[in-house]
Amino acid sequence: MLFDMRTYVCKPGTIKDHMALYEKMGMAPQTEHLGPPFFYGVTETGLVNSYVHIWKYENAADREQRRANMMADPRWIAYLQASREAGYLERQENALMQAAPFWKPE
Repeated sequence: MLFDMRTYVCKPGTIKDHMALYEKMGMAPQTEHLGPPFFYGVTETGLVNSYVHIWKYENAADREQRRANMMADPRWIAYLQASREAGYLERQENALMQAAPFWKPE
Protein backbone atom coordinates (compact mmCIF):
# COMPACT_ATOMS: atom_id res chain seq x y z
CA MET A 1 0.00 0.00 0.00
CA LEU A 2 1.20 3.51 -0.87
CA PHE A 3 0.27 6.56 1.20
CA ASP A 4 0.35 10.09 -0.22
CA MET A 5 0.67 12.57 2.66
CA ARG A 6 0.08 16.18 1.70
CA THR A 7 0.61 19.17 3.98
CA TYR A 8 -0.69 22.58 2.94
CA VAL A 9 -0.01 25.89 4.66
CA CYS A 10 -2.51 28.74 4.27
CA LYS A 11 -1.92 32.44 4.70
CA PRO A 12 -2.84 33.54 8.24
CA GLY A 13 -6.57 34.05 8.66
CA THR A 14 -7.57 32.19 5.49
CA ILE A 15 -7.74 28.50 6.43
CA LYS A 16 -11.49 28.55 7.17
CA ASP A 17 -12.18 30.21 3.81
CA HIS A 18 -9.94 27.69 2.07
CA MET A 19 -11.68 24.75 3.77
CA ALA A 20 -15.08 26.19 2.74
CA LEU A 21 -13.93 26.52 -0.88
CA TYR A 22 -12.64 22.94 -0.87
CA GLU A 23 -15.86 21.62 0.66
CA LYS A 24 -17.95 23.50 -1.91
CA MET A 25 -15.93 22.77 -5.06
CA GLY A 26 -13.10 20.30 -4.51
CA MET A 27 -14.19 17.58 -2.13
CA ALA A 28 -16.75 15.85 -4.39
CA PRO A 29 -14.56 15.41 -7.47
CA GLN A 30 -11.48 14.55 -5.42
CA THR A 31 -13.15 11.82 -3.38
CA GLU A 32 -14.94 10.46 -6.45
CA HIS A 33 -11.58 9.87 -8.13
CA LEU A 34 -9.30 9.12 -5.18
CA GLY A 35 -11.76 7.48 -2.81
CA PRO A 36 -12.21 8.72 0.74
CA PRO A 37 -9.06 10.08 2.36
CA PHE A 38 -7.30 7.90 4.90
CA PHE A 39 -7.04 11.07 7.03
CA TYR A 40 -7.94 14.74 6.62
CA GLY A 41 -7.25 17.16 9.45
CA VAL A 42 -6.50 20.73 10.42
CA THR A 43 -3.44 21.37 12.58
CA GLU A 44 -4.29 22.23 16.16
CA THR A 45 -0.74 22.84 17.43
CA GLY A 46 2.61 23.09 15.71
CA LEU A 47 2.59 24.42 12.15
CA VAL A 48 -0.43 26.71 12.48
CA ASN A 49 -2.61 27.60 9.48
CA SER A 50 -1.96 24.18 7.99
CA TYR A 51 -3.82 21.00 7.22
CA VAL A 52 -2.85 17.47 6.24
CA HIS A 53 -4.57 14.89 4.14
CA ILE A 54 -3.45 11.33 3.46
CA TRP A 55 -4.65 9.23 0.54
CA LYS A 56 -4.02 5.51 0.18
CA TYR A 57 -3.41 3.62 -3.02
CA GLU A 58 -2.63 0.04 -3.91
CA ASN A 59 0.63 1.12 -5.57
CA ALA A 60 2.21 3.90 -7.67
CA ALA A 61 0.32 2.86 -10.82
CA ASP A 62 -3.01 3.04 -8.98
CA ARG A 63 -2.11 6.51 -7.70
CA GLU A 64 -1.02 7.68 -11.14
CA GLN A 65 -4.25 6.49 -12.81
CA ARG A 66 -6.60 7.91 -10.17
CA ARG A 67 -4.83 11.27 -10.11
CA ALA A 68 -4.82 11.46 -13.93
CA ASN A 69 -8.57 10.87 -13.94
CA MET A 70 -9.04 13.59 -11.33
CA MET A 71 -6.87 16.06 -13.24
CA ALA A 72 -9.07 15.53 -16.32
CA ASP A 73 -12.28 16.31 -14.42
CA PRO A 74 -13.58 19.82 -15.28
CA ARG A 75 -14.94 20.20 -11.74
CA TRP A 76 -11.47 19.61 -10.25
CA ILE A 77 -9.89 21.99 -12.76
CA ALA A 78 -12.46 24.66 -11.80
CA TYR A 79 -11.64 24.12 -8.12
CA LEU A 80 -7.90 24.47 -8.75
CA GLN A 81 -8.50 27.70 -10.63
CA ALA A 82 -10.76 29.10 -7.90
CA SER A 83 -8.18 28.14 -5.26
CA ARG A 84 -5.39 29.78 -7.24
CA GLU A 85 -7.44 32.96 -7.68
CA ALA A 86 -8.35 33.08 -3.98
CA GLY A 87 -4.65 32.93 -3.10
CA TYR A 88 -5.13 31.24 0.28
CA LEU A 89 -2.26 28.77 -0.03
CA GLU A 90 1.36 29.64 0.78
CA ARG A 91 3.00 26.26 0.22
CA GLN A 92 2.58 22.52 0.08
CA GLU A 93 4.69 19.48 0.86
CA ASN A 94 4.03 15.97 -0.42
CA ALA A 95 5.48 12.68 0.79
CA LEU A 96 4.85 9.24 -0.70
CA MET A 97 5.20 6.67 2.05
CA GLN A 98 5.03 2.91 2.55
CA ALA A 99 3.59 1.42 5.72
CA ALA A 100 6.12 0.10 8.22
CA PRO A 101 6.31 -3.73 8.02
CA PHE A 102 4.73 -4.17 11.46
CA TRP A 103 1.75 -1.81 10.87
CA LYS A 104 -1.36 -3.02 9.11
CA PRO A 105 -3.74 -0.17 8.19
CA GLU A 106 -7.44 -0.88 8.59
